[in-house]
Amino acid sequence: MYQCTVRREVHIQGIGLHSGKPASIVIKPALPNTGILFVRKDLKNPIAIPASFEFVTQTKLATTLGRNQAHISTVEHLLSAFKLLSIDNAVVEVFGPEVPIMDGSAAAFCESIASAEVFEQAAPKKVAVLKKRVEVRKGDKVASIEPSSRLHIDARVEWNHPAIGVQNFSFTVGEDDYRTIAMARTFGFLKDVEALKKMGLALGGSLDNAIVLDDVRVINSDGLRYDDEFVRHKVLDAIGDFALAPLPILGDVTLVKAGHELHAELIQAIFSNPENYEVKTLIEVLNSQESLLDDEMPAWATGSLQGIY
Repeated sequence: MYQCTVRREVHIQGIGLHSGKPASIVIKPALPNTGILFVRKDLKNPIAIPASFEFVTQTKLATTLGRNQAHISTVEHLLSAFKLLSIDNAVVEVFGPEVPIMDGSAAAFCESIASAEVFEQAAPKKVAVLKKRVEVRKGDKVASIEPSSRLHIDARVEWNHPAIGVQNFSFTVGEDDYRTIAMARTFGFLKDVEALKKMGLALGGSLDNAIVLDDVRVINSDGLRYDDEFVRHKVLDAIGDFALAPLPILGDVTLVKAGHELHAELIQAIFSNPENYEVKTLIEVLNSQESLLDDEMPAWATGSLQGIY
């Protein structure tokens, strides 16, 4: 019900997925109402970039934030980890143009944040509560959200590949065990690797930080971590992308073949019209839920048991 930050700073090192160069970050505690603030500390004049959809500059293959001439890519897995562990406020010092890819999932970030400990602050958590359905489409890809007192995601992926096919997965933030999605890795196709590298992308990609598929199977020697790892990773990505909203969103989300671009468009569609949502504290949301439950209960359920037996 209250905002949270990390109790102490934590250092994380790895490589950049696209640059292939060493990448590192330092996560530090932040005051209430700071939000998640990225800072390019490797620059001569460090530039701060808020984790907000207004600073999204690229959604191809990953989510990239930018301000002036500074950019930070592949932010979604870290943002998802913050969301899964209820971190609202943190300063993330980034040394280079990318957040490290780690093993292609959010597991290492979740472990590091947990080791730094979650610290509850005095300020109530404010949320954006959906008042009506909002939907964006692009061809057969759909992203929609409906009013709810939680952030719940129903995702569906469809790939004409024998190792993927059609997969569905549902997850409720704050209710379901985050470990059911945290270890789900990003994935790509062997046939696309050379083309991406010629474009200067995926230079750090390997079997150590992604699921790689040929025309018929997964070629990683250790196989999959979950039978439906592909759609679970899509849910992980979505949670990270929705963390770019100006306030935590409460709503029932449906994603069909959606990706970073459609996630960003849904956030823009929601907050482009103030009539789509109302701002409440999480305490108010939970209290209104309890009142509703009391109203729905029969009198005997809320009163004394005297006289029933």
